[in-house]
Order: sequence, then structure tokens, then C-alpha cells
Amino acid sequence: MRDVVNFCDYFVICSGNNDRQIQAIADSIGDGLRDNVAKYNFRNAMKSKEWIVLDIGDIVVHIFLKDKREFYGLEHLWQEAKTVSWKKN
Repeated sequence: MRDVVNFCDYFVICSGNNDRQIQAIADSIGDGLRDNVAKYNFRNAMKSKEWIVLDIGDIVVHIFLKDKREFYGLEHLWQEAKTVSWKKN
């Protein structure tokens, strides 16, 4: 993202099947940050928990309900940025 925007190096975009799952993803990221003595600068969640945003400095994490991810289309909106795929083994 650094070549496209000046506020972060990476966007992490992921989705869950329901609001409880996306909340659990956000909580797990927060737990991992605390375990590594880090924290996020900002956390925003819509009341309906359809989209949670975590600002972790150089990384901005977007956690969506699947249909909201398709609706907002961040991958298309920021298509000039280099895509980095990651899959956990």
C-alpha cells in the first residue's frame, strides 16, 4: 500500500460468516498484539459488526461479513496496490 497511500504499508482484508466470527477474529488479533507487547492505534466497529477496522500502525486490518466485503470491494478500490497472498499452513 505504501506506493498508493501514505498512511500504511499493508491492508489485511478478511471476512467471516457472521458477526460473532468477525468479532472473534478482531479479538484474536488484539490478543496476539498484547502477547507481543503491541497494541492497535484505533479500533472501529459498526454497531451491527458488519465491518471492523483495526489500525496497527503500518498495517490496517479490515474484517468484513462476506457480503459486506463484496459490497465495499476494497480489493477493487485499491487495485493499484500490490497483492500479497498469505495462507496459513
